[in-house]
Amino acid sequence: MSGAPVSSGFRTSVRQPVPSADVTRVTVVQSSADVPQDRFAGWWSEAELTIVRADLGEAVPELREVGDGLVVLGGHMNAYDDEAAPWLPALRTLLAQAAAAGVPTLGVCLGAQLLAVATGGHVQVAAPPGPEAGLVDLWWRPEAASDALVGPLVAGLPGAGDRKVSAQPTLHSDAVVDLPPGAVWLASSNQYPYQAFRVGSAWGLQFHPEASATTLRDWATWDGTVDTEAILAAYAAREDELVATGAVLACAFLDVVREAAEASVSA
Repeated sequence: MSGAPVSSGFRTSVRQPVPSADVTRVTVVQSSADVPQDRFAGWWSEAELTIVRADLGEAVPELREVGDGLVVLGGHMNAYDDEAAPWLPALRTLLAQAAAAGVPTLGVCLGAQLLAVATGGHVQVAAPPGPEAGLVDLWWRPEAASDALVGPLVAGLPGAGDRKVSAQPTLHSDAVVDLPPGAVWLASSNQYPYQAFRVGSAWGLQFHPEASATTLRDWATWDGTVDTEAILAAYAAREDELVATGAVLACAFLDVVREAAEASVSA
């Protein structure tokens, strides 16, 4: 799967979360000060979010404490950097437990890499293809069409099978190089194959659907090796599309969380 960037033609209607009389409780673990919820905060405004600032010394919760769903955001450390980030072992354990226990879980960038490692996959630090920065075209695999999280996004794209493509913001140098056993591979880019996957009840996204222009600027400035202005110009040219597709993914995750919570109550 390769070729020039393709305009997605994505339909901008956003699927609304499944209504629920009860408040949906989601725990969000943050590992770096400048890798926040960003647009997730607005998209999940109907949920009760508990933000755990692991980077500030707040304890990683136990599985029974996370509520209805779990989100693990990105960060500047790598997935094995336990010395610099001593909360990572507990976070990997939590991710493995959540994926196995049926707790809807979303790992973004570092969160996806931690999920892969926690469930038997492998991450390469400073992968040889080099940094992937700015907007990346994602090629959605046929398995994505029926997936609870990414299926609603894929349904709005033109094309068929592995020719469905959409753009998402990204900035990373480490990469998942081996998926966990039994994982479902959902998307790739021309540079790195494992851009989205599902293992158990958990999803890993190498890209950042939540990232705004302000956050991208902060990351590019911190990185210091990428063309910040080119990244921001590309983002501005497609911002409406990026916000629409990010919102679909965010609402789809909240749908999954609510449906799982309702099923647990009625069981």
